[in-house]
Amino acid sequence: MKILYAIQGTGNGHISRAREIIPLLQQYGELDILVSGTQADVKLSQPVKYQLHGFSFIFGKKGGVHHFKTWMNMNLFRFRKDMKQLPLKDYDLIVNDFEPVSAWACKLQGIESVSLSHQAAFKSKKVPRPRTLDWGKIILSHYAPTTHHIGFHFDRYDSFIHTPVIRSEIRQFKNENLGHYTVYLPAIDDKRLVKLLVQIPQVQWQVFSKHSKVAYQEGNVWVEPVNNEKFNKSLATCEGLFTGGGFEGPAEALYLKKKLLVAPMRFQFEQQCNAYALKQFGLPVIWGSNRNWLPVLKEWVANPQKHQFDFPDETAKIIDDMVKRYGKRVPSI
Repeated sequence: MKILYAIQGTGNGHISRAREIIPLLQQYGELDILVSGTQADVKLSQPVKYQLHGFSFIFGKKGGVHHFKTWMNMNLFRFRKDMKQLPLKDYDLIVNDFEPVSAWACKLQGIESVSLSHQAAFKSKKVPRPRTLDWGKIILSHYAPTTHHIGFHFDRYDSFIHTPVIRSEIRQFKNENLGHYTVYLPAIDDKRLVKLLVQIPQVQWQVFSKHSKVAYQEGNVWVEPVNNEKFNKSLATCEGLFTGGGFEGPAEALYLKKKLLVAPMRFQFEQQCNAYALKQFGLPVIWGSNRNWLPVLKEWVANPQKHQFDFPDETAKIIDDMVKRYGKRVPSI
């Protein structure tokens, strides 16, 4: 069986999940990997056959998407060219993690594909979401169209939705609490964060920044460029995680039973939905309309947080069921 696995390269969550899924897919035949996008800090250890430009949302420094840079980064001519050159008919199964080039190529050629992603969960009307009109909702619905859907979310909201894929390295960590707080807010400049966090001097803050190329310390705040190994260690030993409204980072913190505070990116509908879902579980959220984050942060640090989430390791079964259901030539393993 020949399998194409197409992965979105914006942010780290898609690549992190792919690192768990790729070895499982390789058990079923010859696997080719396609990655499009330019914003991921985490890398794959396996060779990538197709590295495409795709569409990437460019992170700003003030808590949202940088619309101008995102628009300037788009190249519709290249997108169309890449879409036409993909030999999709060579594959018996095409798996898509919110990757637009292969998704639209499949749609235009009438080829079936399977979305295996957090975004696929939003095909269900049962998934929590704010009752607001947002251009991001339209993008989320049409960004990477597929014929079949397997979604991941914080809860099993529908029959095709599963709990998050937790990285093996996270599951194997010795979970400790050394008292510090881990911070990952890629859409906010680290200098802005430092000015805020030094006002809560009784705890140590370990900030991982996309905007700093060097490590430095200011008072009780340590700033590091994004590094997967260092971030994992910080997360495994922290008191709590302060992060954006993504999916994988909060899911890992919940799995490790860490305190969690999220500040979803402005103008990012998916993150707003994730934060809305977490709010329903009683977890704190800093919304974009909140201009003064300090009281929320002080309250979060001062108070304990108890939550119980069950994220069993069932990725292998999900992949097996997917291949048997949607693969054209299913091998026996």
